[in-house]
Amino acid sequence: MGTWPEPWISLGQRLAAGDSGRPSGGVAHGYPDDVPLQMDAEAFDALVDRAIARVPRNLIDMVDNAVLLIEDDPPDDEQGLLGLYVGIPLTERDSHYSGVLPDRIYVFRNPTLALCDTYEQVVHEVSVTVAHEIAHHFGISDEHLHAWGWG
Repeated sequence: MGTWPEPWISLGQRLAAGDSGRPSGGVAHGYPDDVPLQMDAEAFDALVDRAIARVPRNLIDMVDNAVLLIEDDPPDDEQGLLGLYVGIPLTERDSHYSGVLPDRIYVFRNPTLALCDTYEQVVHEVSVTVAHEIAHHFGISDEHLHAWGWG
């Protein structure tokens, strides 16, 4: 197995350097219920960094040929998704697996914010989404994740 791509390695280092991931004014608190939660891209990215840093290091070390991308919205035909895994899970790779583009793990900001009412809910949903999509990289199905309470 290879090593985690460089952008992922720096996430833990960034957190170790003191980045709490807590936005400084990026979250709209105290708005009426009909106003969606607001969080800028930088604050949301920091929450994704924190979620990745919580994944056990031995699992991160087993990730092979994958990148994480943070997008505002999912593809038009996938509206409402909080995350998406696109690739060939480790369990399906064989001796013919070579020369392929990295798997892509997406986390989508706008649907996550639309689902959540509080900062704490966003933290939770981002953590679950990151863990869920990394699990797909390891070949764990939605059915298993739901059965284990990660739905």
